[in-house]
Amino acid sequence: MARQIDSVPLLDINRGNAVLRDEILDAFAAVYDSGKFLYGPQVTELEQGIARLCNAKHAVGCASGSDAILLALMALDIRAGDEVIVPSFTFFATASAVARLGATIVFADIDPRTYNIDPREVAKKISTRTRAIIPVHLFGQAACMNELCSVAAERDIPIIEDAAQAIGAAYHGRPVGSWGLAGCISFYPTKNLGGFGDGGMITVVSDAMADRIRLLAGHGMRPRYHHRELGINSRLDTLQAAALAVKLKRLDAYTTSRQAIAQRYHALLSKTGIASSGVIELPYQDPAAYHVWNQYSLRVRDGRRDSLREYLANHNVGSEIYYPIPLHEQVCFKQLGYQADDLPETHRAALEILHLPIYPGLTEAEQNLVIQRIDQFFHSHKSRAVA
Repeated sequence: MARQIDSVPLLDINRGNAVLRDEILDAFAAVYDSGKFLYGPQVTELEQGIARLCNAKHAVGCASGSDAILLALMALDIRAGDEVIVPSFTFFATASAVARLGATIVFADIDPRTYNIDPREVAKKISTRTRAIIPVHLFGQAACMNELCSVAAERDIPIIEDAAQAIGAAYHGRPVGSWGLAGCISFYPTKNLGGFGDGGMITVVSDAMADRIRLLAGHGMRPRYHHRELGINSRLDTLQAAALAVKLKRLDAYTTSRQAIAQRYHALLSKTGIASSGVIELPYQDPAAYHVWNQYSLRVRDGRRDSLREYLANHNVGSEIYYPIPLHEQVCFKQLGYQADDLPETHRAALEILHLPIYPGLTEAEQNLVIQRIDQFFHSHKSRAVA
């Protein structure tokens, strides 16, 4: 008899890791026995694997996806007086790296369908002080890179891709991480290729930039105790690399699973009639994008997003809001002088977006329960309105 499903977690990292337990522990044991906890051969192996995946000449491991962005900006010598254009609808790390270097954050609005930075809005924000543009491939869907690269090329402005949520994604068949001067990847445990703690990587097209990033990630030290630049300490440790190399072999399978789950959500939500009613909007997929579905994003357009989330929580179904407060509305960036309605599409998305569980191993029965609970919520509210 099939087990009765009565709850669905937002995330279940252990479910995917459990089947790899012995292989991962063997990989850890090999590192343990070697004693090469930093700069071990497993780091090189993973870097080469990521470089091939992203069709990049180089890949440089670092301590986190946040550090990947910071190091890429440092390698471009971004400093006070420079401007860097970023989306506001993204995780904090995208903009904070700019601020840490004393440069000025310039926020641009998003395409309301994909939630990615809008090339037309980027073009409006370019000034004589613009030194870089950072598009984010949000929720696993690539930004409109051909248009962004065209906008950037007109002014010879480098692009750094924030691909933290989109490893394996592509645009017009070209992998993310190969469009810009550098691509920044996160191995945080919830990512499509998730590690066992923090970790990151930078894909790079230039020999000189790759070498400089390696230098900056190691205290700017070369040779030992000779510091040529003011760097930071940001290395991908060998234990993380060994585990990630095991999981990298499964990344295609993970992506296929996520895509199947997304399509099943589409079909189930369409059957309920909620999607056609206009109350809920299903995720838009750019026809040019190979989407890897780090998140599955609904838009709840009738002001009931928070009520729906509360209902799901009360009925043991996980959900999350990425992101409830856009960066241009955050207290720590108040000095930049932005008002909420300066980026209207960003502000609106933050009020309407809701994310459902999506991860390899999520079962059809679990998805059915998620949709059942959503359907029950809207039918309940409809009945109250009629009464």
